[in-house]
Amino acid sequence: MTERIIIFDTTLRDGEQSPGASMNTGEKLRLATQLEKLGVDVLEAGFPAASDGDFEAVSRIAGHLKHTEVAALARTSKKDIDRAWGAIQHAAFPRIHTFIATSDIHLTYKLRMNRDEVVATAVEAVRYARSLTERVEFSAEDGSRSDRDFLCRVFEAAIAAGATTINLPDTVGYAIPQEYAELVQYVMSHTTNIHQAVLSVHCHNDLGLATANTLAAICAGARQAEVTINGIGERAGNTSLEEVVMALHTRPNYLSFTSGIKTEFIYPTSRLVSMITGIPVQPNKAIVGANAFSHEAGIHQDGVLKNPMTYEIMKPEAIGLNTNKLVLGKHSGRHALRTHLKDLGYDLSDEELQLVFTKFKELADKKKHVVDEDLEVLVTEGILQSHDVFALDYLHVTSGTTVLPMASVRILINGRPVQGAEYGNGPIDAVYKAIAGLTGTGSELLRFSINAITGGTDAQGEVTVRLRENGLEAMGRGADPDVITAGAKAYINGLNRLEYLKAHPITPME
Repeated sequence: MTERIIIFDTTLRDGEQSPGASMNTGEKLRLATQLEKLGVDVLEAGFPAASDGDFEAVSRIAGHLKHTEVAALARTSKKDIDRAWGAIQHAAFPRIHTFIATSDIHLTYKLRMNRDEVVATAVEAVRYARSLTERVEFSAEDGSRSDRDFLCRVFEAAIAAGATTINLPDTVGYAIPQEYAELVQYVMSHTTNIHQAVLSVHCHNDLGLATANTLAAICAGARQAEVTINGIGERAGNTSLEEVVMALHTRPNYLSFTSGIKTEFIYPTSRLVSMITGIPVQPNKAIVGANAFSHEAGIHQDGVLKNPMTYEIMKPEAIGLNTNKLVLGKHSGRHALRTHLKDLGYDLSDEELQLVFTKFKELADKKKHVVDEDLEVLVTEGILQSHDVFALDYLHVTSGTTVLPMASVRILINGRPVQGAEYGNGPIDAVYKAIAGLTGTGSELLRFSINAITGGTDAQGEVTVRLRENGLEAMGRGADPDVITAGAKAYINGLNRLEYLKAHPITPME
């Protein structure tokens, strides 16, 4: 009999903890809508106690989603739980997710508590959360490095207090698949009331084993997998949703489990996460990387031409990577654009469509053909970045072998135009100096990278930057057929993200 695995997506919470991957409320709402369309069972929308911005985002997501459980993270304190419940209480299916560390190293050095105190704290928190909602998840932070018998004791007490889901995380990515599977089996057989709750796993990728550990845990008895799109998250990231789901989808002969994920939305969702966070997907990333369905070797190409299954274990269409893309041009109208955007997963309002259509016409005058990747950029720039503090209004650059590079820039600051000019060592340096002077930023540029979105000499250039200011880090992303303009957009996007972080300070985790 095939069993169903609950897919718990934490892209908006743990995924956002990737360095520089902050998202504003509008971006989170757009992504949450896409994740519901993808079919995730539970969406962890954020950590409401962390900041007013996180509370607002979680609250809006909770009120917007109709079919997906919305979870809010909380430490084992009444204050955190009240804050979490305040954000999700109007959700169709609210879940409170509370946690406390259980490993000896965390008890000794972080919590400064003994085991009895941890159990009592966990019970009190779960019981209080259960008084607010029937959906309560309890996590034993650093569970994979915890004493097995103590772990079972904590879980048994949490279930007795009302927890409906018990999470055993590999918080620091330390576990090995066989070891982790054995731990899951031990917990299943030594927690007397485990049948009253769903056992969940949450793995990190520090040793590159997050997906392997998750699959091993599922085979051992876990029935919820906590994942992120593209595997983003703290340090080396989390278990990748697309890898777990497509492993179940591709190997049903060995993994007799299913999920509710609509796999054809995997690739569009991956692209949306990459565009919103500014974190590019590595080309050799499993499932959604640019090279995942590419074949360079002649013998591979020959085999694929004769039968794709010789070297492809899944079809590109299965993840929504349509090889027969509709190409739009400058003569395409609103209806064609709306229809195609809907096929890509973007159901826009009339006002949003008009914003995108205007940018589409501008791009179509520069490029002969506008493809899917171009449209995704237009949606991001036309909608998700439409209420930013800073916006590029005008850019003129002179550069070459016989002139000193100079940039003249006009930007809008909350709608008010300001302009200036600067010289630099190169055109990008001149542009960034001019923008820095106009915005008054003291940020440091940590990284600058550029890629072509598609093939061809008229392809849009995609620039990503990482900025740091006063301990805050933010990613910025911009795209344009002119790579210098793309660089300017990326820098301004990064500055806007820093402004958001300044306005929504995060409460330090205790």
